Amino acid sequence: MTARPATTSARSVEEHRDRVEQLLRPLAARDVEDAGTAEALGRRLAEEVRAPVDLPVFRNSGMDGYAVRAESVAVTPVTLPLAGIVAAGQPGQAPLPPGAAMKVMTGAPIPPGADCVVPVEDTRAGDGTVTIERGRKTGDFVREPGTDVHAGDLLVPAGTLLAPRHIAALAAVGLATLPVFRRVAAAVLTTGDELMPAGKPLRPGQIYNSNGIALGAALAANGVEVVSIEHSTDDPGEFRRKLGAATRAADVVFTSGGVSKGDFEVVKDVLAGIGGEFGSVAMQPGGPQGLSVVEGVPVLSFPGNPVSTMVSFEVFARPILRELSGLPPVPKHDVPLRDSVRSPAGRRQFLRGRLEPGGVAPTSGPGSHLIAAMAQADVLIEIPAEVTELAAGSTVKVWEL
Repeated sequence: MTARPATTSARSVEEHRDRVEQLLRPLAARDVEDAGTAEALGRRLAEEVRAPVDLPVFRNSGMDGYAVRAESVAVTPVTLPLAGIVAAGQPGQAPLPPGAAMKVMTGAPIPPGADCVVPVEDTRAGDGTVTIERGRKTGDFVREPGTDVHAGDLLVPAGTLLAPRHIAALAAVGLATLPVFRRVAAAVLTTGDELMPAGKPLRPGQIYNSNGIALGAALAANGVEVVSIEHSTDDPGEFRRKLGAATRAADVVFTSGGVSKGDFEVVKDVLAGIGGEFGSVAMQPGGPQGLSVVEGVPVLSFPGNPVSTMVSFEVFARPILRELSGLPPVPKHDVPLRDSVRSPAGRRQFLRGRLEPGGVAPTSGPGSHLIAAMAQADVLIEIPAEVTELAAGSTVKVWEL
């Protein structure tokens, strides 16, 4: 644990985001591990991959049809004797006799001696013969070895974020595993006596714990491996035990709840006592924030209201986590407001909004508990701290969710 004096001074959004990035950027120096090619989607390739084989691997047919010599079909129509049939997956056949045809399926080996394929739709099958109604030139519908990639050619560069198209090419050359960077491992720890897991009946005064599931989903969507999602009551001993388990398992821990100015703020009470920083950021929602380092592991502490938790993640954690995961930055745009809005002086407002033809419209009020309304939003609307009112038609910056 690295000790720092607790602070109550308000920070700007930029100042707090910089502090978060300072804590998390060292996580970029991660180990390399082998991942199964089938499970490597969305992982970042640690080393370049060169093709171990040619593609195509062997000379094969690009169509269902008949392998022939081009000279045999120079004048059409012409009827040729059928010398055999080759299906995909069969080993190479005997050479094609001069003046004959051999039926081949797409992907099947081209018999030695054949130099083109006549598609089946340009033929008429007979009894042991085939009539070719349209001639073909040498090379037509024949896939030669290495025309896609040669053995030794660069297939995927190091640092590539693996998309389905990369997985397809890597699987096609027979690679079962790939060297990838280990993903940032995160643990989520929610707090509060009032929280209950989904599926359990609520007693008076209780609410369902959405923050754990929501943070886990947000982390996974931004390239992070979620190693645990746990909940602690407001008992300091329980919180310490579960935080210890989280820091042993993860590169970074996210907590929600227990960071404000109430009487039962277990996160702040425990972490401020061992050097954690807790205070206010000049924003709404998400003002109360905490940063700590416990046993060398960064701990980001968000407020417990569901919208505050999610907005805090979007504003402070998502940009650096996407960078560490090799994902592109969060898209931001300038668009006109559909409706007028008001905002508190001195605090940057992040309203939830939906993009519509002609601009963006808020989906609800500023309340940090309106999580169902946030589900209707596809952007955050950023209102600068010095602005208290904006008329419809004013240009605002929006962050894609």
